[in-house]
Amino acid sequence: MATASNAIPWGPVRSTLTEKFSFGDIKQIVGYGDLDMSRIAHLEQKPQNGASKSQLLSEIDKQVGAMDDKCRNAFVSICCEEMMRRKSDVIEELDRVLSRVGWKFSGTSLVPVDIFDIAELADIPEAAHADIQKAASRLRDGDLSGALSAACGALDAVTSDIYGRYRLGDPGKASFQERIKKSIDALEVKDSLMRELAEIGWSESDYKPLSANIEGSLNQAAFVMQKLRSDMGDVHGTKPVITALVYDSIKWSSLLLRVLAIR
Repeated sequence: MATASNAIPWGPVRSTLTEKFSFGDIKQIVGYGDLDMSRIAHLEQKPQNGASKSQLLSEIDKQVGAMDDKCRNAFVSICCEEMMRRKSDVIEELDRVLSRVGWKFSGTSLVPVDIFDIAELADIPEAAHADIQKAASRLRDGDLSGALSAACGALDAVTSDIYGRYRLGDPGKASFQERIKKSIDALEVKDSLMRELAEIGWSESDYKPLSANIEGSLNQAAFVMQKLRSDMGDVHGTKPVITALVYDSIKWSSLLLRVLAIR
């Protein structure tokens, strides 16, 4: 099962602060992140015997190093938002340095690349974008049950749209698994796959078992997500969860969403 660190790296953001911003700007930016400013109040730039940016950032490092993952993620995210607000050209630099260590921007949110590749947005229905980004952001912030709920919410949004387009009835009266299965059937995903395999030379004896097993796998993935949502999903983040299962649920939701994309 997938595993990943929840901590947004401070180092690349720190380096960009040093390169792109003045001493005074750095103080203001970190202040938005709820840093204890009294601990750096004595550091001032003066014509003589003043503090350097390196000294300022070293003191900031001490506080960041003492934060837990949740507080650090909030602090680093706020710093990035303020940096981008002040200088639009810093976005490209932040994206470059953070992508090296496995993080990318999705809108204004930072998400781990190994959990959610931003490029995947092009392959999933637009109705799911907000919820799948929310799922990745909640996962990053350590809200695992909330992440699971958002991932399922992305599938709710897409299946509701398909139910309406194809007049499949009231999606609210169907189970999560049933909604996904009926939506896949309405899009004729299985028939399309068999047709494409036949076109590249597969025999019926080869493509039928493959298609049937893929159909079964998707149905099983929908059941697993339905069960996890019932027993682990919680927008308030109060239910006990198994971390690895939640990470995998984001991947399963992305897979199902790609299948449900109307092309």
